[in-house]
Amino acid sequence: MKIVDTANPIPKYLQITAWLRELIQTGRYKPGEKLPSEVELAKLCGVNRNTLRQAISELVAMGLVRKVKGTGTFVAAAAPVELRHKLEHILSFADLMRDSGIREETRILEKSVETADEKVAGALFLDLGQRVVAVRRVRAGDGIPYIYEESYLPYDRFKAILDMDLTGSMYRLYSEHFHVVLARCKQTISAVNLDEKIAGILELPENAAGIFMENVTFDENSLPVEVLHTYHRGDKYKLEIELGGYHHSPDKIVHLTAR
Repeated sequence: MKIVDTANPIPKYLQITAWLRELIQTGRYKPGEKLPSEVELAKLCGVNRNTLRQAISELVAMGLVRKVKGTGTFVAAAAPVELRHKLEHILSFADLMRDSGIREETRILEKSVETADEKVAGALFLDLGQRVVAVRRVRAGDGIPYIYEESYLPYDRFKAILDMDLTGSMYRLYSEHFHVVLARCKQTISAVNLDEKIAGILELPENAAGIFMENVTFDENSLPVEVLHTYHRGDKYKLEIELGGYHHSPDKIVHLTAR
């Protein structure tokens, strides 16, 4: 069987993507099953490995397969659920997963003490060079990574958190262990193309579309508690905002006086 037709104007990698997608969707390759190696698939399709990798990247972006570094490419257990985050109040990822009926998982990449850079120090009302607790995590649901996040906390107030289990809701830790009332949050949202590092963490191709959010959370005394930078995969994460009614402002009437 000829998988790639060189006379076809459709790019070779897209022809391979369509072929592999059909094999997955018809059950030839089942959820959790490992695909043949890139070398084997490239040889089978009569293309070089770069072309084959482009095809695999398309399948990753579709959520049909996931790449495990040093192990191989596997058929996704299930198509990732599209998450809808309603911007109404402070909400943890754990709560969002529970409300969506998804099994939440968190992987800790790093927790350390760092010197605050200018932006983080300013947001936390700290002097430049003061220490912060930095926590970097991947938030996943049913094995699919949805969010890469970086939390920055004032060291003097939250240094004890370094010895705690950080695989759950950190908002809950702030409330229950540090007795902090999370009163309000200022969010800045922008569209981004994910760089190689973050795209790899989220199992997406480099430059895939993403959503970046910066959250600065304040306590009841209007003191900043946390600066949170989150990168969301753009294909499976949507923000939902409900707006109030439209209020019409009557046009101002300008009276001209003849002189």
